[in-house]
Amino acid sequence: MPNRTLRGQLLRWLLLPLSVIFLVDAAGSYFFASRLSDRVYDRELMEIARELALHVKHNGGGFTWDLESDAERALLLDQYDRVYYSVRTPGGRVLAGKPDLPAPGAAGKRPEVLFDAQMDGEKVRVALLRSAGLGPQAEVDVAVAETLGKRSTLARAIFFDVTLPQLLLILIALAVVWAGVVRGLLPMRRLQQAVAARSHLDLSAVDAHDVPGEVQPLVVAVNDLMARLDEVLAFQSRFIADAAHQLRTPVAGLKAHIELAMREEDPAETRRALAHLYTAVQRMSHLVSQLLSLARNEPNTVRKLELAPLDLNKLAFDVTMEWVPEAYRRNIDLGFEDAERQVMIAGDAVRLTELINNLLDNAVRYSRNGGRVTVRVAQEPGPRVSISDDGPSIPVEERQRVFERFHRLLGNQIEGSGLGLAIVREIAALHEAEISLEDDVDGIGNTFTVSFPAPGAHA
Repeated sequence: MPNRTLRGQLLRWLLLPLSVIFLVDAAGSYFFASRLSDRVYDRELMEIARELALHVKHNGGGFTWDLESDAERALLLDQYDRVYYSVRTPGGRVLAGKPDLPAPGAAGKRPEVLFDAQMDGEKVRVALLRSAGLGPQAEVDVAVAETLGKRSTLARAIFFDVTLPQLLLILIALAVVWAGVVRGLLPMRRLQQAVAARSHLDLSAVDAHDVPGEVQPLVVAVNDLMARLDEVLAFQSRFIADAAHQLRTPVAGLKAHIELAMREEDPAETRRALAHLYTAVQRMSHLVSQLLSLARNEPNTVRKLELAPLDLNKLAFDVTMEWVPEAYRRNIDLGFEDAERQVMIAGDAVRLTELINNLLDNAVRYSRNGGRVTVRVAQEPGPRVSISDDGPSIPVEERQRVFERFHRLLGNQIEGSGLGLAIVREIAALHEAEISLEDDVDGIGNTFTVSFPAPGAHA
């Protein structure tokens, strides 16, 4: 399918109606020119019929014709057309002229009749005069016919005199429309050139001050798209930089452990080096998993989030049960307090499982030995899940920063990637949930609470 340009469509919508209007006007002009030509020459034709009627005489016993041949030639002389006539009595007798002159058909009793006919294979115009009110010759019919040469010539002359100026005006209008469309689209052309000349790295907003108002919404939409694309590319660049920075140290450690294991000849030392190597691989695997999770849950990169009704109470309980062995290994008292009924929300079960896992990992990892971690689910005042720990209390001034990527509290010697709470924040944002951090109710540790919108409240 050929590309349709805006210029072509505008010109077609503007020029085609003008052309149609001109054609309709030209047809109307020719029709009215023909009518005007007929009116002009019909009067002359009827005058000839009246002049001929004056030469019909009634002598008591009948009608006579007294027009001399020289006078007849002078009366019927026409340099453009042939003129015929006939004079008939009431009985149908032809007093003078051509006997085969066409009759008018159903003309009624009108004294003057004008009609078109054919004579000797040629179109003619006929004027019929019934001499009503002229005395004895009241019933004599005088008919005069002439060919249409001068009528056609006059009609064409009127037609051209009327349509040529109109055609000139149409052509001028077409030129003005063409120039107007071309000039009106110049800002679009400049916009196209400006965008084409850009580097693929330049995602700044396109200047829309000079484009037509009808195009500005499109430019605004393009600018919005470029801004979102810039955010995605910035996230990708930041992710690559973060991944390179965070993986550099574990990879270097792996390399050192491998070199140490290769140099050892004592099997016991080799096993010890391999154990350190296994621990380092676990840490790096956890870091890679956290980085990928952070990238997967970045709001600017999630194309479509499939939310489905789910029971937050059951989901939180199932995830908590999976942490029982780890809590037992770390001597942590892991408890669960349910809402005693279903707490329905609209969510992505996989991502919400990851959210609760990260909060539990954070709670279990940082709680003191013999401490307590409690998961609570509540329905009122809105659906929410809370996880309390017995870890070091987070200062008020640090409570917003702990959700930033790779942020770690000073003086904290516990190993971690610094990504778990950042992932929790991203998943909560995807669900339009709010996350808060407060001191635990017993004054020891912290409580993280994720509050969800009621079912059906999502935009």
